[in-house]
Amino acid sequence: MVKRFVVFFLFFLLIHLKAHANFNYDANCVEAYNAIISLKINEAKVLIQKEKQQNPQNGIIILLENYIDYFNLLASENKADYEKLKDNKSSRISALEDNDKDSPFYLFTQAEVYLQWGMIKGKFGDFLSSGLDMKKAGSLLKENAQKFPDFVLNQKSSALVNVIFGSIPASLKSVTFILGMSGNVPAGIKRLEDLRVELQKSKYSFYDDEVIFLLCNIDIDFLQHRNNFTKLESYIAGMNNNSLLKSYLQGYIAAKTAHNDEAITYFEGGPKSNQYIDLPAIDYYLGSAKLNRMDADAPVALSKYVREYKGNNYVKDTYLKLGYFYLLQNDLKKYEYYLTLVRTKGNAFNEKDAQALREANDSRPDTDLLRSRFYYDGGYYDKALNELKNKDVSSFKLFRDKIEFFYRLGRIYESTDKLNDAMVNYQKAITFGKSTKYYFAANAAVRMGKFFEEKRDFDKAASYYNMVLDMKDHEYKKSIDNEATQGLKRMNK
Repeated sequence: MVKRFVVFFLFFLLIHLKAHANFNYDANCVEAYNAIISLKINEAKVLIQKEKQQNPQNGIIILLENYIDYFNLLASENKADYEKLKDNKSSRISALEDNDKDSPFYLFTQAEVYLQWGMIKGKFGDFLSSGLDMKKAGSLLKENAQKFPDFVLNQKSSALVNVIFGSIPASLKSVTFILGMSGNVPAGIKRLEDLRVELQKSKYSFYDDEVIFLLCNIDIDFLQHRNNFTKLESYIAGMNNNSLLKSYLQGYIAAKTAHNDEAITYFEGGPKSNQYIDLPAIDYYLGSAKLNRMDADAPVALSKYVREYKGNNYVKDTYLKLGYFYLLQNDLKKYEYYLTLVRTKGNAFNEKDAQALREANDSRPDTDLLRSRFYYDGGYYDKALNELKNKDVSSFKLFRDKIEFFYRLGRIYESTDKLNDAMVNYQKAITFGKSTKYYFAANAAVRMGKFFEEKRDFDKAASYYNMVLDMKDHEYKKSIDNEATQGLKRMNK
């Protein structure tokens, strides 16, 4: 009798708990979400703990905890943390599956967990698992859209999935074929931009900062646009002023669009206290921007990055930048010291680090070309040109430097709207360098392709894009080939 009673009591208790399982974005959860998006992770954890005490069955808690893992790993890029945390996905999905099936958040929160882990796994090189998680997220979002067509948050994530699968490089298209997924980048971006307006009229307006974060990253990282500073800055201006994510995005967008002075101002002026997550990327981009401006304190931020960063990305690139700083100071001893670190520290998994290793093992760069390169990257085009104004191709001994001379002039002239001069120099870079390992000729051909594409001379544009694909074994091949392939795709060639 007692045994029956215990079984009945446990059954009743389970039913009672499930009956109260819910998804409630109450004021406390909204505050926790806002803290996460502002990168105040410790504050968010306190608020989540409060919600656990008050509403332990609230499924939004699980979503918020996944956001914390997501942003922690985005910020730290620490492989050990990734290995420790990645099993959280399965337990969270199981917990969400036991929640309120009649809520629009039921499938949405599961999709968010899959989507966030899919992006993190891709960042850490687990590409097949990443693709499977992305596919699962897309399927859940599609099902949820059929059940709840007016649920606005669903559109944020389905638009992102559309962009991700639509922008996968040609070299990985076999993966999307196997997964049975496809995407449309323009449609995804248009959906996110429209959503920014729609969110303001909804009870989920607090998601606006996340949508801005996605739009900025898509524009810079996926599409590699470099002329949308004003538009993106206007988006970011509406974000929470106490947000570290806001100041980081402002600096990142400025740095990537050659607004170097603004980048330094944003990075140096961001909030600084222990309530915010550590974000080593700020030191990397700040040090790089200071090097572009030839600031004497550029090594401070760069050295801090390699000293405190626990991940693998841009370590070789940072040591190379430190070496180049001292080369331009004519301190050859420190230059050689940092070249040794380029060769022995970090790894060459991403293209920037692979390129840093190649440069460290190549002949010493010409200092005038090097200064011109850094000034150009910072958007100081007059200074970049001034470094080369008394030069001609015969000024350089190395064949590599002769190619770079034409390429560098092409980039400067293009950025100052002297397009005829740019095309002449790009063509010379192609002629000199198309059979070499250096990236100058291939990137010059991409620039020529884009020029003729904008002129709607699609045959000439296609000939340059195909020329790029025919060039073999050069630096940055994967990313340059992808730009050419995307150009052909835009023109349906």
